[in-house]
Formats: sequence, C-alpha cells, structure tokens
Amino acid sequence: MTKKQEIQIFDEKRVRTVWDSEQEKWYFSVVDVCGVLTDSIDPQSYWRKLKQRLKEEGNETVTNCHGLKMLAADGKMRMTDVGDTEQIFRIIQSIPSRKAEPFKQWMAQVASQRIDQLQDPELSIDQAIADYKRLGYSDKWINSRIKSIEVRKELTDEWQRAGIQEGQQFASLTDIITKEWSGMTTRQYKQYKGLKKENLRDNMTNVELALNMLAEASTAEISKQRNPKGLKESQIVAKEGGSVAKAARKQLESKTGTSAISPNKASDYLLPE
Repeated sequence: MTKKQEIQIFDEKRVRTVWDSEQEKWYFSVVDVCGVLTDSIDPQSYWRKLKQRLKEEGNETVTNCHGLKMLAADGKMRMTDVGDTEQIFRIIQSIPSRKAEPFKQWMAQVASQRIDQLQDPELSIDQAIADYKRLGYSDKWINSRIKSIEVRKELTDEWQRAGIQEGQQFASLTDIITKEWSGMTTRQYKQYKGLKKENLRDNMTNVELALNMLAEASTAEISKQRNPKGLKESQIVAKEGGSVAKAARKQLESKTGTSAISPNKASDYLLPE
C-alpha cells in the first residue's frame, strides 16, 4: 500500500491530503477542513470542541476517523485526524459555513481528478505542467522537471525490484546519490539554497536538474546491469551512479570556470508576473 501526501488548495488555503493507493481514496486533514470552513484562528481548538460534542451525541463519524502523520506547520511530521470523503461530508454538516457547498464540490472534483488520472496517467503530467506554469516557471525548466520525474520513477521502480523499502531507505539512497555528485546531502543542499519545507528539485536550476537526472538515470541503469539485492548492495550502486554525474559536473565547471551548484532557489529565477 502506498500513501502519497499532497497539498491541495481551496480558496487560497492549504488542505493536507493523503491518497491511499490500496483503497483508492483520499483522506483529508480534518483540522485543515475546519480552518477552511470557519476561518478560525485556532482550527485545532475548534476541531477538539467539535469532536467532543459529536462524541457526546454518539456520532460514529468521529469514532471512525483515524490519525495519520502529516507535515505540520513547523516542518515536522505529526499525527492528525483525517477522514475520507464520506466522513468529511458528514463532519461538514455539523459546521455552519457558507463555504460548505463550494467545499463539497471542490472535494468531489479532487476525487474525480484522481480517478481520471489513474485511468490516464498523461492527465497527471498535464496537471503538473499547468501547476508549474501557474507558479511562473519557464517552459524550458518545466520540460526538464517533467523529464526528471520520469527518470526518478524509473529509479524508484528499480529500487522496489531490489527490495528497497519506501521512506527511510529511499531517502538514504537519494542522499548517497546527491552527496556523490553535488558534495552535499539532500538536507545540506536545501540549507545551502535556504530552503525549509520546499521541494529541492523544484528549486534546482536547469543545470542542476540535468546533473541530478544524469545521476539518477545512471544509478538505475547500473542497477539493472548489476541486479543488486537489498540496501547494502544498492548503496554501492547509488554511489557509482552519482559519480557519473560528478565527473560531468567537474568537466563542466572546468570549461565554464563557475560552479554548477547554485544557491539560487525558485523565487530567484521564476518568470516575472
């Protein structure tokens, strides 16, 4: 089972969601929903009081809600109550809000889009392109970024075949690749760019994206030839894959006389409004 977290936007407000691939359904952060519908300055307290009232009324929806770790405002993964579409609809009925109906329609649209994307993966790519354009990225950068997603997927498929577990083991191998070609771990790289919760790849320049793609594509190809089993053997492959991009980086820097690693982040080079 794969649980993929995504940030959805409703009325310019963030709603944390999780897609459960096994059950093929969305789970929404109840606190975020309360924040959207009530405009409360303390949606956590609002939900605690509402949950207590619903429990006293014997509302089974609250009992069936469960907790998942989601990214909190402080950048840490914390447990928060979530509900599927049906559960959230029932909770909405207990919250007096003029936004209730528009929010229900928005939730239905989110669910529908995901089902459509499962049937036609090209729609996911189209949506990603539209989102990047809306944020102000150039067409050249977007093309590189979409290609990098394809390369990353091929690599993670290879890792899964080798018995690597998603989460910490994926992150460990990614760190090895990144450090080998850039000289920094993923965390150090993000700190170098002044990033906190932002996605590192979304803040890479065209050159950085190209080198990172080369590193990950090389790792995937070497893995296919070596057929490693488990984390230890895959770590060796990851280092060798990263070294291919390291060599390319050094050669480029020798020709240009400048570093291929940039402290710039997306806000420094996005297209003007």
